[in-house]
Amino acid sequence: MLVNLDDVAFWMDAIRNSENHFGVLESFWKGQLKSKEWLIHNLHSCTDETIPNNIVIHGGWNGVLACMLFNSSINTGFVRSIDIDESCEETANMICKRQEMIGNFRAVTADMCTYEYEFDPQIVINTSTEHITQEQYNTWLERVPDNSLIVLQSNNYYDLPEHIRCYDTVEDFAAHSGLSYIVKQETLELPLYNRFLLIGRK
Repeated sequence: MLVNLDDVAFWMDAIRNSENHFGVLESFWKGQLKSKEWLIHNLHSCTDETIPNNIVIHGGWNGVLACMLFNSSINTGFVRSIDIDESCEETANMICKRQEMIGNFRAVTADMCTYEYEFDPQIVINTSTEHITQEQYNTWLERVPDNSLIVLQSNNYYDLPEHIRCYDTVEDFAAHSGLSYIVKQETLELPLYNRFLLIGRK
């Protein structure tokens, strides 16, 4: 994946301007970037290349996945990056500044369980399913527009206290996903844990 050099410059601005430099740098750890690149690679074959795909990302964090989508071969239209942590909004808007300036990106501080969709997205991504309870997940899934392609990630990394909904295998993850139709079900082996990916529909 080739990244626009203007985006790299905005990444540096985001790190420099943040009050939590280390927190922003965490977004660029090798495992984080590899997991996002893997997601995009698998998503590409499931997208319609003839139209811009409008996307909502839940657990969008500092906006790195959104920026990588804009730099990928996926035909990416509008992207909304949703995170409950209000400190992420300014950072994500800077990391995606090139697209934010032309109206294609906006970071929003919101709870995924109560988020009101501004448009019907072709794709809805949730990379933070391990951070919410099954009840919260069910509430979130119910609110996802029916026609959206849904992309989910989880892992088996139980060691972090904030990981409250991990699974041993991708099959276990799929069984609790609430998706009625799964297009892709993949596992990425990383040094400390396995990352799981599901792509499908309700």
